[in-house]
Amino acid sequence: MFRPAYLDHNATTPLDPAVLAAMLPWLESQYGNASSRHEFGRAARRAIDEARQQVAAAVNAHPTEVIFTSGGSETNNLFIKGAAASLKPGLLAVSAIEHPCVLKPSAQLARQGWQVRTLAVDGAGRLDLADFAAALLAQPKLISVMQANNETGVVQDIAALAATAKACGAWFHSDAAQALGKLAIDFRALNAAGVHALTLSAHKACGPKGAAALVLDKRVELQPLIAGGGHERGLRSGTENVPAIVGFGVAAELAAQAVAELPARLRAMQAKLEAGLVGLGARIFATDAKRLPNTSYFAFSDIDGETLVGKLDRAGFAVASGAACSSANPEPSHVLRAMGVAPEIARGAVRVSLGASNTDLEIEQFINALQVTVGRLQGLTAMAV
Repeated sequence: MFRPAYLDHNATTPLDPAVLAAMLPWLESQYGNASSRHEFGRAARRAIDEARQQVAAAVNAHPTEVIFTSGGSETNNLFIKGAAASLKPGLLAVSAIEHPCVLKPSAQLARQGWQVRTLAVDGAGRLDLADFAAALLAQPKLISVMQANNETGVVQDIAALAATAKACGAWFHSDAAQALGKLAIDFRALNAAGVHALTLSAHKACGPKGAAALVLDKRVELQPLIAGGGHERGLRSGTENVPAIVGFGVAAELAAQAVAELPARLRAMQAKLEAGLVGLGARIFATDAKRLPNTSYFAFSDIDGETLVGKLDRAGFAVASGAACSSANPEPSHVLRAMGVAPEIARGAVRVSLGASNTDLEIEQFINALQVTVGRLQGLTAMAV
């Protein structure tokens, strides 16, 4: 019997059974506040400490460098706004393809005396190195370049970029939310190269929603977004979400293990998918760049992306048009616009993002459904003309 296929793992991932099993006691019998002095509280504190060690080990960081937050958006805001609040206003450089939770706080800082420079990308979605070099001449104080783009899957060489930026003395941050479990992440090596902070998110790697982390070089001074009881080294006050943090720890550990074999399997399915897409006449974006092994972003001429996503959903395939968090925005993808893609093509963009549970059979069924759906929509377009 045919079952719906979930092909939207960059939006969120299913909870791993082992993660759920680890969380359940902290949703049921273990309900202590980690700041309490009694055994219930001490047990919660031990659980958080263990999860911090697991997350740190997954990215080769020290546990004291891991600050737990509620999600990737809060984490990016914590770094951008927190670092800016500890500095005199200056230049902030962010890539044009950043997630809105980097671009919007940057725009807020621009209204508070900061200069914001948007770093250009080329037609494949890679950072324009000439533009980056020119930006460094202006001596930015803060730089944020994502490790892997949530729409195109393009992977930036952040170690090389940070090494180039070292001479200007800027704090260098990278949103690595899409990388966990798909790419090997070594914060120690990245830190040595010049990266000072990474954003991680549990629900992008088969963990729960509501838990994330900023992995932070302790030399970087941040002002907290949330003041209160001084939790998380005083950088993120508020009673800890123990079940979600415990789940994040297990998910991070599993993701670090999976990166040894999962990317190769995802890459094989991605190749099969994209061969089918090319056969149907799709334009696939960013194929000249290094990409995540699970992400394919494509469009068909004269077919609206939202319409195609809706038709595919009714056919039993969950895909996305751009970023899930921006689905209410009717404007073409800012990522594709930064890459120079014409608005009429960008409006047709659809993203397939694969996960561990997907199969070759689902890819075949998806291509077959896509062929039928695109054929019908193109027929309607021809009739309208």
